[in-house]
Amino acid sequence: MALQVGDIVEGKVTGIKPFGAFVSLPEGKTGLVHISEVSYEFVQDLSAVLSDGQTVSVKVLSIAPDGKIALSIKRTQPAPERAPRQPHGERSGNGGERRPAPR
Repeated sequence: MALQVGDIVEGKVTGIKPFGAFVSLPEGKTGLVHISEVSYEFVQDLSAVLSDGQTVSVKVLSIAPDGKIALSIKRTQPAPERAPRQPHGERSGNGGERRPAPR
């Protein structure tokens, strides 16, 4: 079975770098989960969230012609609900008037 964009598969984390984690996939392939695709929350340090040898569920985002595979962990999970935006109300300050910059 060849991997296709949109597939969700299990893999093992084989390496962690500051920019993302490498994941070993079925059929001997390897893909990269960019740090922005690990969690819906901000991740500063990947090693605090993932570890070598950890089994993860990943979604195939893209497969480049050169064989590079982009993966996502967060897209295998439902997105968190966002709180409704609060109305801004009256703004303080100069009432929205633009003033020329001081010289």
